[in-house]
Amino acid sequence: MDVIVLVGRILFAFLFLGSAYGHFAQRNNMAQYAGAKGVPLPMPSVLGGGVLLLLGGLSVLFGVWADLGALLLVLFLVPTAVMMHAFWKETEPQARMMEMVQFNKDIGLAGAALILLGLFSIAGDDLGLMITRPLFTP
Repeated sequence: MDVIVLVGRILFAFLFLGSAYGHFAQRNNMAQYAGAKGVPLPMPSVLGGGVLLLLGGLSVLFGVWADLGALLLVLFLVPTAVMMHAFWKETEPQARMMEMVQFNKDIGLAGAALILLGLFSIAGDDLGLMITRPLFTP
């Protein structure tokens, strides 16, 4: 089971690491888009989001305080869903549907990250293939 959990962590983390890269490599375009969505301080928000994605993704990937990494991902995903994908504000049906899909994706990923937070915190070293023990323990 250790290998299955490791493969799951790798697959989960690569989504966020790729997004972190995009936040840094395309920061000007992303900040412009965030500003158009009404995000305050778009450039610092994009860079801060990139940091959360990078640290959270690396933490989950390598098993270094993976519980904290999962929490960092939740702290990115929930505000992003609300601020960037506010489907309830859209009047055009296709735009509303696309934003709803993105909102639901972010909320679903936040739920998965919360499950990982709990799993890492409860299982600790018993989960295997982790570099450090969890930061948060019950």
